[in-house]
Amino acid sequence: MIDKQIASAADAVADVPDGASLAVGGFGLSGNPIQLIEALLAQGTTDLSIVSNNCGVDDWGLGVLLADHRIRKVTASYVGENKEFERQFLSGEIELELTPQGTLAEKMRAGGAGIAAFYTQTGVGTQVAEGGLPRRYDGSGGVAVASPRKDVRTFALGRTEHEYVLEESIVTDFSLVHAARGDRHGNLVFHRAARNFNPAAAMAGRICIAQVEELVEPGELDPDQVHLPGVYVHRIVAVGTDIEKRIEKRTVRETKGS
Repeated sequence: MIDKQIASAADAVADVPDGASLAVGGFGLSGNPIQLIEALLAQGTTDLSIVSNNCGVDDWGLGVLLADHRIRKVTASYVGENKEFERQFLSGEIELELTPQGTLAEKMRAGGAGIAAFYTQTGVGTQVAEGGLPRRYDGSGGVAVASPRKDVRTFALGRTEHEYVLEESIVTDFSLVHAARGDRHGNLVFHRAARNFNPAAAMAGRICIAQVEELVEPGELDPDQVHLPGVYVHRIVAVGTDIEKRIEKRTVRETKGS
C-alpha cells in the first residue's frame, strides 16, 4: 500500500527550493490551497515561478507570497483583483505571461498527459499569436521583455480550414492543490466549483502536493466519484474542515418586505 499522507503542510512543502516552478489550483479565492501557500511563506521560499489562473488578492491566496516579494514570474489568465500585482508589474519587479484561460487549463492538462504542445484557434490574429505582449516592464514605462511570435498553421477540421496557433504545454516542479476529500492513496474529490483549475494544476506538477479538508481510508471513496486519481498526487495533508474560506466579492440583495 502506498501511503502518501504527510503530517503537516510545513512538512509537505519543506523541500520546495528557491527558484522552483509551481502550478497552483484555485479560481479567484475558490479552491485555493492556502495552508500550503502559507507554509511556503513561513519557510521563506522565494524566487518562485507561479502558474495559476490568477494571483489571489492583496492579502489572501497567492497574494501573500506576492506581497512578500517571493514571486519572480506569474503565468495566468487574470490578475485584475490585486493592486500590489499591478504595482509590481508596472514597476518591472515581476514578469507576467498572460494566457487565455482555456489555453492555460489545457497547457497544464496536456503537460500532465505527456503532450508537448498543441494547436488551438484561441489567440489567432492577436498579440497572443503575433507577439508583443509586455511580459516585463523596465520601470520607466518601457517594455523590457515582450512575448514572442508563435507558430501559426492552417488545418482543415472537417471541411473547413482555420488557422491555429501552437501552444507549448506546461510542466512545473511542484503543484499545490486543494480538495474537499482525499484518501491516503491520493485520490481526490473536489467540492463543486472549487474543482476549477485544481485537477489541471495537479497534473502539471512533477510532484503534486494536495491539502484536503477530510482524509479518509482507501476504499471509502466511491471510485466512480473520484475527480482526480491518486496517480497524479504524491503527497496529501489533512487541514480540517474549519479552515477559513474567503469570498472574493460578496453579493447580496434585499428580500421583499425589507
